[in-house]
Amino acid sequence: MYYIDFLTEVHRRHRPGAYLEIGVASGKSLRLAECRAVGIDPAFAITAPLDNDVAVFRTTSDEYFNRPDPLQATGGQPFELSFIDGLHLFEFALRDLINAERTSSPHGVIIIDDMFPRTVDEAARVRHTDAWTGDVFWIIDVLARYRPGLTVVGVDTRPTGLLLVFGLDPSDTTLADHYDEILADYRRADPQPVPDQVLQRSIVFPADRLLESELIEETRSAETPAAIQANLQRVAAARLGTAFVTA
Repeated sequence: MYYIDFLTEVHRRHRPGAYLEIGVASGKSLRLAECRAVGIDPAFAITAPLDNDVAVFRTTSDEYFNRPDPLQATGGQPFELSFIDGLHLFEFALRDLINAERTSSPHGVIIIDDMFPRTVDEAARVRHTDAWTGDVFWIIDVLARYRPGLTVVGVDTRPTGLLLVFGLDPSDTTLADHYDEILADYRRADPQPVPDQVLQRSIVFPADRLLESELIEETRSAETPAAIQANLQRVAAARLGTAFVTA
């Protein structure tokens, strides 16, 4: 399944009250939102027709989240769906994840693009290929190590896969508290030592199977982060089995 088709279905099923997109580019994914949407990109070049309630900011995500009130554009409503497709370097994607969760509802879902490079060259920090994921894939291991409460699932979409993060806790500062330590452990010089399970996509699920698992619907099964996380992990184990990627 092409990633835009998958995102379209996620919007339809989840029906977020507020949507965040980091890395707007031409606007082809931003236009999917049927709610108040915030797009962030210092160099967007929108060509897709936008006929929705959207605010686009020509700035970096770091600058945006350093504002006194990042939720001003939504009237204070936390994001319930976020799509991270910004600069494909590990440290930037990690900061985007931290900031997206901080401004999200516990019912939210964060989707990170370009998580499964097809070659070591595509995973390079210094871009030298047409298609490029960078070293964002390291986030999979970081979440497994630092955030055991999250449910994290790789999805086999074209061209370079997605990572879905469920069970958000906006009050959790673990990743921010350990940010420097994480960079020291995971930021590597090229060529990247990409794990075989990433290159071979042995830890991802077909898009249809993820949609059929009802994990998206389960994000609204309770009110507190702890209760939502427990329900998500129960459903993931039952519907996806032990192979699902869980942090």
